[in-house]
Amino acid sequence: MTTSGLTDTEVAQRIAEGKTNDVPSRAARSVSEIIRANVFTRINAILGVLLIIVLATGSLINGLFGLLIIANSGIGIIQEIRAKQTLDKLAIVGQAKPTVRRASATKELSPSEVVLDDIIELGPGDQIVVDGDLLEEANLEVDESLLTGEADPIAKDVGDKVMSGSFVVAGSGAYRATKVGREAYAAKLAEEASKFTLVKSELRSGINKILQFITYLLVPAGLLIIYTQLFTTDVGWRDSVLRMVGALVPMVPEGLVLMTSLAFAVGVVRLGRRQCLVQELPAIEGLARVDVVCADKTGTLTENGMRVSDLHALGTQAHVHEALASLAADDPRPNASMAAIAEAFGAQAPAPPWQATAVAPFKSATKWSGTSYGEHGNWVIGAPDVLLDSQSSAAEQAEQIGAKGLRVLMLGTSDRSVDAPDAPGQVTPVALVILEQKVRPDARETLEYFAEQKVSVKVISGDNAVSVGAVADSLGLHGHTMDARQLPTDNGALADVLAECTTFGRVRPDQKRAMVHALQSRGHTVAMTGDGVNDVLALKDADIGVAMGAGSPASRAVAQIVLLDNKFATLPYVVGEGRRVIGNIERVSNLFLTKTVYSVLLALLVGLAGLASKIFGTDPLLYPFQPIHVTIAAWFTIGIPAFVLSLAPNNERAQSGFVRRVMTAALPSGIVVGLTTFASYLLAYGGRDSTAEQQTQASTAALITLLVGALWVLATVARPYQWWRVGLVLFSALAYVVIFALPWAREKFMLDPGNVALTSVAVGLGVLAAVVIEVLWWVQGRVLGEQRRLWR
Repeated sequence: MTTSGLTDTEVAQRIAEGKTNDVPSRAARSVSEIIRANVFTRINAILGVLLIIVLATGSLINGLFGLLIIANSGIGIIQEIRAKQTLDKLAIVGQAKPTVRRASATKELSPSEVVLDDIIELGPGDQIVVDGDLLEEANLEVDESLLTGEADPIAKDVGDKVMSGSFVVAGSGAYRATKVGREAYAAKLAEEASKFTLVKSELRSGINKILQFITYLLVPAGLLIIYTQLFTTDVGWRDSVLRMVGALVPMVPEGLVLMTSLAFAVGVVRLGRRQCLVQELPAIEGLARVDVVCADKTGTLTENGMRVSDLHALGTQAHVHEALASLAADDPRPNASMAAIAEAFGAQAPAPPWQATAVAPFKSATKWSGTSYGEHGNWVIGAPDVLLDSQSSAAEQAEQIGAKGLRVLMLGTSDRSVDAPDAPGQVTPVALVILEQKVRPDARETLEYFAEQKVSVKVISGDNAVSVGAVADSLGLHGHTMDARQLPTDNGALADVLAECTTFGRVRPDQKRAMVHALQSRGHTVAMTGDGVNDVLALKDADIGVAMGAGSPASRAVAQIVLLDNKFATLPYVVGEGRRVIGNIERVSNLFLTKTVYSVLLALLVGLAGLASKIFGTDPLLYPFQPIHVTIAAWFTIGIPAFVLSLAPNNERAQSGFVRRVMTAALPSGIVVGLTTFASYLLAYGGRDSTAEQQTQASTAALITLLVGALWVLATVARPYQWWRVGLVLFSALAYVVIFALPWAREKFMLDPGNVALTSVAVGLGVLAAVVIEVLWWVQGRVLGEQRRLWR
């Protein structure tokens, strides 16, 4: 008996009472939360306090670094809102839509439109979106592994409870929603799992480690420079404060976190334009690190749709067409194979229709389905190598056809009811149904891309191993093929087999997950692609799960990336976007950390010199720069170049060891720039009795040395060169030439390169720093085992 659904009046009443499924489809931040998160940051707070201190001196020009607060906040807000809008639009397309039965109609609705007491229909692959009580069932089996960790499907009977977060693996049914919204069992779990986060990101965790290291340097250096500039220089509070702020501002890596978030957000928007929904942000980075891709054949290498290409009778049994038509008509949720059979034989259904007395739905674990029709017999359809003796002539014929890359199903009769405990029992073959799948036109190109990038591809399918191997071979993916029924259960032995074989057929869902675990145990970063309910466990446990948009709601729910256009060929773009993010953030990190290192070193050296003056009575040492000096230094050696480099194309393969590589590059370069700048300042500094003009000339000399060294750091970070990278470095250098050449700029920015001797020495020390940095760049390549190139 079919239970009727709610009337429109009852639905409206429940909506008015707030009995709706109000859990958001994505737990993304609201616009107001994005604004608060980008404005009220620790870095903005530090810069804001320093800005107030500078403005208190009356020197507005020295407060220009306050524009960093606006830039950091504005860019972060704009890009994150853009990413949010892209994700929200795509999430609506990609979300699971339950089939809701109401008095007015039965139709698919978004999860948020479900209300208390709604009747929700279930079929294979459907995700259970709210908690409820089962009202109808036909061989219904539910997988609750995402909630309990237990992978075995659970048979459900009328009256049993079903929980949100689980999914249907076999059979059909309907249930009444008893808990909706935040009361549902998995609501909090689902909300937390769908957050747009940066967890498990080597890039983000590496940057956090670097920031911790910087904090340890900032505290002593900052305290030292504050003390020496305020209490040892005797130049008045105004100059002391400006010099102190000039030392503190460049120590803060103000753009590092911003550029990281910016690169990720732009990546999300770019992939969104290709109909790629990134459900977890680290997936962009993670896929760039993948070295093994496990791909399902159906829906990935081949298109979802099938058609019946031939029917081979295996005997004189009558009613073949009627049996196929009946089996297709009695399947409430036909898969692609049964849909093709319905299209081919649906018009030949018997009249009157055969009455089903027992039904066995298709399961990925058993590879067959069937229906008992009383006097018309017990009919089964499924994999020939599962239902038949492998030595039989019918099985051999099926194997020969499958070797051509075709899918073969065997139609047969059984000696017992299909719902018997020992079904299917003795099966008599009646006919072979031959199905044709179209290979995706972009599949070969995609596989060739992964081969060029040294990414192994393993084809893991539930289909016949010979058929899967033939499809893979036709796409140029050569290697050994294995029937998964012969796979070892030991994890180590399984990993050995995976290293030798490329294609696997007749793989059960639990074996897919075991294969992912075995590959991970050998240190591989594994991506799993799939579209069916049989792929869910493997998608969930892989490092990166990639689902097709046309796949089952359950597979889309657990995947980190959903290809809404159903194109396997989109994966290379995701890999490329991840490599752009990782490679460019590494470059940008080198720039920001080099600045922090030389700023901290300079502050320590000036501070120690100030302490020495206090102890030994020598001339105190003013910090060489005012805030305006470090502001213009950052404009063209870091700020603009970092922004350009963070968004530039980058196809270099991602490598592990982000922190080690960045610190290996930034520490030596920063030390060289800091030491040469300090030496330049010492040579130019005239002591306590210096005039204001002489002090400005000394500061200018130190700045020239710093700029030459910092520009050469940019020149090495931009490698390997392309025309636009060379143009970026030249633009930065010319910008400083213009600043020093224009009289009004020299006046506004407190520069005086008029002392030819001091300026010549400063340039010479800057060139020395550049030479040392160049040598270090080549040496670092040897140490890290990287081949360094000047040109791409």
